Amino acid sequence: MKLDPKGLRNALFGLALVPLVASPALAIDARIRTQLQKLTPEERLEQRCDIEAMDQISKAKGGFRPDKVIAYAFGDPKLNGTTFKTKGAVFRSRGEWYRLSYKCEASPDRLEVNAFKYSIGKVVPHEDWEEHYLYN
Repeated sequence: MKLDPKGLRNALFGLALVPLVASPALAIDARIRTQLQKLTPEERLEQRCDIEAMDQISKAKGGFRPDKVIAYAFGDPKLNGTTFKTKGAVFRSRGEWYRLSYKCEASPDRLEVNAFKYSIGKVVPHEDWEEHYLYN
């Protein structure tokens, strides 16, 4: 999987958002909203859904503390209007990566999440990290 300039931009943007969203009580505050509004509608939807995934996983039982979500690590997501669906996502928690699939339905401006379902998969073996551009 080759990281194109758009993918690099999304990855860097996601890293920039981590300090803003990786907290126990997530709220889409003005800083995050401002950053999301700078993105194209498609990029905004992906980032907003990744934020929602981190929030819901951190609030669920299981002890996960996600600090990063990548929607396309194991496959291309599907976008249909304001719905974003991925079976190839991953999230990082306490230094380990876990497989993730989710379906996210957002508002027309793609800033609010109206519906969200997810499923956590197995831990990603360390030997697979490089192939999928995962890092510590």
